[in-house]
Amino acid sequence: MEKKFAFLLAINTLFVSLLLYVNFTILSKLPELKLVSMLLTFLSISILVLPLIIYYYKEYTKLKHIEEYFPIFLRDFVEAVRGGLTVPLAFKSVSKNDYKELTPHIKKIAARLEWGMPIDDVLLSFGREVNSKMISRIVASVVEAHKFGGNIADTFQSLSNVAFEIDRLRKERITFLQAQIVTGYVIFFVFLGVIIGIERFLLPALSQASNVSLTTIGTGTQTDLGSFFKTLFRDLIILQGILSGLAVGKLGEGSLFAGLKHSFFMSFIGGLLLLLVA
Repeated sequence: MEKKFAFLLAINTLFVSLLLYVNFTILSKLPELKLVSMLLTFLSISILVLPLIIYYYKEYTKLKHIEEYFPIFLRDFVEAVRGGLTVPLAFKSVSKNDYKELTPHIKKIAARLEWGMPIDDVLLSFGREVNSKMISRIVASVVEAHKFGGNIADTFQSLSNVAFEIDRLRKERITFLQAQIVTGYVIFFVFLGVIIGIERFLLPALSQASNVSLTTIGTGTQTDLGSFFKTLFRDLIILQGILSGLAVGKLGEGSLFAGLKHSFFMSFIGGLLLLLVA
């Protein structure tokens, strides 16, 4: 985690802690501000979680772009070698191209080769730094082929075709599963509507039909069942939003990290609507 982001996260945590302290020590003790207190608690937790979600989703997006441009880089590298350049010069040549988030890694490979580092060590270091399973496997295959005397350009050519095929299949899967993402959102909002309907209409109707208030007396204490069910429904909606979002991300993009944005959106909208409408 970057030092700048860690510092901002610490400031954000301190700010949220201050909000929660004021909320629980002052606002929560005033009955007329009960709704404001609940909204402030919900917003404080959202503010605390949002930077982490943004950070990890940004890292996931960065890795996805690296894997997307990696086959293009392989193709350009093979063409440079076929054109008569040596491997170090080919890396130096393609490092001038724009591969988005992959470009700094290519420049680093070219610089290390220019310094005289063995190509096997350079490629293995590259595989570790990008932290991608697909790229690590391709790099490991290139290194093994090179150790046994294989032509590195031919190896890159073969693995480039494999990488393009993997990328094509991934995009096809995302296209086919777009409907599942929509279905996940529909299921969540139907669940949200049912919960709000129960909270707003069914529980008051049951109370009026039985001509008693929604309270029960236990072991010497009186429990407000209305508040109990409101808290229960809120927790159910947030839990449903988190799990539904993760499932949507896994189905749609093949990663739980991709579902973080869906989880936050569903939980935030669901919890906010329950507090305001129910």
